[in-house]
Amino acid sequence: MLFKKIYFLVLIFILLLGCVQSTALLGPGLTIATTGNVMQAGIQYGANSAIMKETGKDAITYVKDVVEEDKKKRKFKKDFSSMVKKRVKIAREKISTN
Repeated sequence: MLFKKIYFLVLIFILLLGCVQSTALLGPGLTIATTGNVMQAGIQYGANSAIMKETGKDAITYVKDVVEEDKKKRKFKKDFSSMVKKRVKIAREKISTN
């Protein structure tokens, strides 16, 4: 029984070692399988390769980073706006009491 577990773990380990290289073709392969459109799959692969070459990130990671950066900018703008409104309100209260 122990031998079977060890054999299974070694087999899984060997199969998953090369997982990163083969996943590059997984997206276009899935596109061909679902839509049958080879041109669309080729364009998708080319776009992903261009994004990887330009940014050093795959397309999903790049989009995720851009969205997170946009969220941070919006949060900063919102916090800054509320801070300015608060300071204006305090200044008006000081002016009106004097």
